[in-house]
Amino acid sequence: MAKILGMDYGKVITGLSITDDEQIFAFGLDSVPTEKLMSFLESFLYHEKIDKIVIGLPKKLNNQKETLIETDIQRFINHFRVRFPKILIERLDERFTSKMAFNAMIELGLKKKRRKKVILNQISATIILQSYLARKENKN
Repeated sequence: MAKILGMDYGKVITGLSITDDEQIFAFGLDSVPTEKLMSFLESFLYHEKIDKIVIGLPKKLNNQKETLIETDIQRFINHFRVRFPKILIERLDERFTSKMAFNAMIELGLKKKRRKKVILNQISATIILQSYLARKENKN
């Protein structure tokens, strides 16, 4: 079975996560400068079988889409679909994932110096992907 890739797309840094082979658990993969994301994915997808990407859908508390970053995400998705047409893309509401990731970092005991956006984005991507897996499991 192919794995699923999770993504917390950011203007500067994009967090990535990946499932195990059975698509049960999500694990932090990496945080990549967004400007280098496509070249990272081209190399990564050459070596790893991925059949789906779950990308966070930024929304405001009133359920409106966060339009500033969403424009960039849509541009990325369009470019990705041209380059990798066989890989499905799904979106998942990512509200509160950054706060949950920050709280997880505190619970893990990471010192303030280590609580960097790089780690935060990777944890957020893992939360997005694990939430997707839980929702998929509940449907079965």
